[in-house]
Amino acid sequence: MKMNKIRNWIMTASLVVVLLAGCTGKTSEPSKPSAAPNESDAPVAEQKKEISVSILDRGEVATEEGSYENNRWTKWINENAPAQVKWVPVPRTQVQQKLNTLIASGTAPDLIWEYDRNYISQLAAQGAIQPIDEYIEKYSTTYKAYLEKHPELKPFLTINGKMYAIASARGQETIANHGIMIRQDWLDKLGLKAPTTVEELIDVARKFKEGDPDGNGSADTVPITFNYNGVQILRALFFNNENQWYLEDGKLTFGRIQDRYTDSLALQKQLFDEGLIDKEYITDTNFQRSLQLWTTGKSGIYLGSWTMGAEFVDLKKNVPDAKVVPLEPVASKYGKNGLYQEVPANMYIAFNTNMKEDKIEAGVKFLDWMLEKGWEPLRIGELDVHYKLVGEVPQKTDADKFKKEVFYAREYAILNEWDPKPEWYAVMAAQDPISQEQAALKAAGLEIAMKNEYRRDIAYNPDIPEVSQLIATFAPIAQQIEAKIVTGGGALTPQAGMDDIRKEWKRLGGENVEKLVQEWYETNKDHLK
Repeated sequence: MKMNKIRNWIMTASLVVVLLAGCTGKTSEPSKPSAAPNESDAPVAEQKKEISVSILDRGEVATEEGSYENNRWTKWINENAPAQVKWVPVPRTQVQQKLNTLIASGTAPDLIWEYDRNYISQLAAQGAIQPIDEYIEKYSTTYKAYLEKHPELKPFLTINGKMYAIASARGQETIANHGIMIRQDWLDKLGLKAPTTVEELIDVARKFKEGDPDGNGSADTVPITFNYNGVQILRALFFNNENQWYLEDGKLTFGRIQDRYTDSLALQKQLFDEGLIDKEYITDTNFQRSLQLWTTGKSGIYLGSWTMGAEFVDLKKNVPDAKVVPLEPVASKYGKNGLYQEVPANMYIAFNTNMKEDKIEAGVKFLDWMLEKGWEPLRIGELDVHYKLVGEVPQKTDADKFKKEVFYAREYAILNEWDPKPEWYAVMAAQDPISQEQAALKAAGLEIAMKNEYRRDIAYNPDIPEVSQLIATFAPIAQQIEAKIVTGGGALTPQAGMDDIRKEWKRLGGENVEKLVQEWYETNKDHLK
């Protein structure tokens, strides 16, 4: 975090004003740091090269704010950055499909970014993006120095010996991802302790279903609900992720065909058969029904993220006495695994292969600016408008104003050094009771999310076209079988279903892919730790 820079800037600006006042006999107020969307210290826009950059459209820009292409922050960026930036929104849920369409039509933005390294590797193999080693060396100052401080990023950015992307290191807030929340007031009412094992989790869920913890005189609760992270949380309890490769006795095996995956399917089926998860979760593809069950107080365990946003606020509005606490991942017969955590590299920013050197120079200098000073206002807003400094911690002055005017702007900070500590949350949040309770929940959630190490045997998955092609074909077939296992009653047992899944894997060329993956591992294993 660079809050000290803001304070130093203010002190320097104040000193300059005093000196000038001494020379002219006039006094004036010190300037604010360039953290306001209305201020500019950049060259005139006409002198700057235009570049285009992709941006994730999460549907968060209020109508009054404008659009992802044009709002207070895009204007501020263009006033202050060394390049004129045109932002190209792509739907968050269809990023790769949309980018592929733009690339195929020759209309892709100059800077393309994604969280998925394998996707960037595919673009490199297709020739859609270009190596940038020489350009970073030639045009960068800030990022070049940053890489020296963060050598752990280099393997993630390098493909076939050349650097194809730029990324900043994640803070712990973005390394942590999944989380489990539980209603402590329900535990207290029923005289239960927080579960620590899979068996205890099932027992607590049963008692949540049968014990009328919401006190309405009816056994109508759905003990466990979840968002899009939910199924992966159930996998992680068994040290498995269906899309990861695991090192077993020196050989890499794909998560979706392992015995541990069978165990996770068995748990999922048991929860479904006993009515401990919503019977409609398979068709609840946008998870709105699950969310409604949680926020209306009909669910006691929520498998989602380590931080609760609107899910917590809406619950408290509907059930003011609800008390939510983070739950540590429960242990299975394999031991205790952490829940999903991201790799150190954040967004992978690649350069369109059609970019000419003048645009590349502008792109590199824009990214230098973003990492050096552009990202802070995009994450915390404008001083004395959206926050005030309490020590080195930015404290929101109005939670609703921040949510409307600033929250969406984080998407533009594609390089950043945001890394708040758990103890910051209570200070950063608005001081009303709900915001403070939510801040305490976030702090505890982050501590638990980082406390338990998530199993990741290799830094990133094999970037081999044959592997990606097989998995893309295999995944929907496996999903159909898994749905039948979980929801089909006695029609298909987890073990019999897993036999079918493995047959499909083999039929589609899985054994040959496994050989390619092992060869890749032997070649790259020194860089995969």
